[in-house]
Amino acid sequence: MSVRVRIAPSPTGNLHIGTARTAVFNWLFARHNGGQFVLRIEDTDQERSRPEYTENIIQGLRWLGLNWDEGPFFQTKRLEIYREAVQNLLDRGLAYRCYTTTEELDALREAQKARSEAPRYDNRHRNLTPEQEANYKAEGRSFVIRFKIEDDQEIVWDDLVRGKMTWRGSDLGGDMVIARASAEGIGQPLYNFVVVVDDIDMQITHVIRGEDHISNTPKQILLYEAMKSNPPKFAHTPLILNMDGRKLSKRDGVTSISDFKQMGFTPEALVNYMTLLGWSPPDSTQEIFTLEEAAKHFSFERVNKAGAKFDWAKLDWLNSQYLHTMPVDKLTDLLKPYWEDAGYSFSGGRNQQWLEQLVTLIQPSLTRLVDSVEMSKLFFTETVEFSDEATTQLKQEGSTAALQGIISALEKAPQLSETIAQDIIKQVVKEQNVKKGLIMRSLRAALTGDLHGPDLIQSWLLLNQISLDKSRLTKALETNP
Repeated sequence: MSVRVRIAPSPTGNLHIGTARTAVFNWLFARHNGGQFVLRIEDTDQERSRPEYTENIIQGLRWLGLNWDEGPFFQTKRLEIYREAVQNLLDRGLAYRCYTTTEELDALREAQKARSEAPRYDNRHRNLTPEQEANYKAEGRSFVIRFKIEDDQEIVWDDLVRGKMTWRGSDLGGDMVIARASAEGIGQPLYNFVVVVDDIDMQITHVIRGEDHISNTPKQILLYEAMKSNPPKFAHTPLILNMDGRKLSKRDGVTSISDFKQMGFTPEALVNYMTLLGWSPPDSTQEIFTLEEAAKHFSFERVNKAGAKFDWAKLDWLNSQYLHTMPVDKLTDLLKPYWEDAGYSFSGGRNQQWLEQLVTLIQPSLTRLVDSVEMSKLFFTETVEFSDEATTQLKQEGSTAALQGIISALEKAPQLSETIAQDIIKQVVKEQNVKKGLIMRSLRAALTGDLHGPDLIQSWLLLNQISLDKSRLTKALETNP
């Protein structure tokens, strides 16, 4: 049997980390088994679905490298298929029209609440006579379609993550609504029904989704059986939790995949991290791997039942590992949009070669791509602001003389190179009979406005190429005469 899995997001919001992690597990399982990965957009909630969310989902999956083999399929294009399936259940006596009003349902729930009972429909319209139906229609009542669920039924499946799962029909809240209210024909079919019709039609063999869908599974299994189809195998993966063990929410700083991209995470690092949210590779010491490498070893035997805690520090670390080993030309191209958004200009000698030299300088210190904005600021602005430490350094005895000596030596140097820069520092140390540390600290303070940062000589060379080093040295002297 060829493996066929699907990811079926709803376009009522941007692609979220939880949905993306589910997509990762589906993709890994499909690739491990040489199967097919199907994309289906579940857009039957027409009030909340938006085309911009659909585009965000599709672009997010592509950015993560989770390319699909079939689709995207849209449920709104398949309404007639669903209505035919509903009619089939009606014709076979497995579903019926329910005319219960909203007020009657509210009264039922209030009575159950007063008796401390779980809310459930009492199936009051399951066996209406033709005369009763005619009377309700004459009253102008609309109806929903309900699927019959017997209380004494037992629903059992062998979950690939959680083992044997057993539910009773009496746990499912009474006969299930499978299509919305309609004054005449069959209205909008609902989630639990259409997902089964789709999975049958698309020959899905394995349904891999979060554990928050477990309560849907027994209802869907009953629908598979009613439609004379063998249910797929189910795997309910652990939820993503915050560090306190509670379900992850936006209050924890968790955002959509597009926001993770904007925050400066690479797709390779993010999918690598999502793979580890609930699954562990056979080699527990291995933490960095591609999707293809993970797919070779992926199995549900190594997926945890317990919730997976989202650790920002771990994601940052993984991202830094990818950034530190990335080819400089690729990293440069990734950083350019962040610099452009910050308003940095690439004029004045800041060509591709110069940018790659800058990237080589800051690469070992990057954690997120967005970090490059602050790290590179001093190379894109004409002047710098002096930190308190830098100001104090420039007021140190000997600092002014050191800077004057460097300016004088620069004027005599034909062109600055790493060797010449080192020679200038040695020359000033010797001429002024001071410690090298004073020269280096004063030079860094004048050039960068701080006493901490990337390699001083390489920074000096970059600033020299765009003619900023002499002006900054002069400005530092003017600031601290």
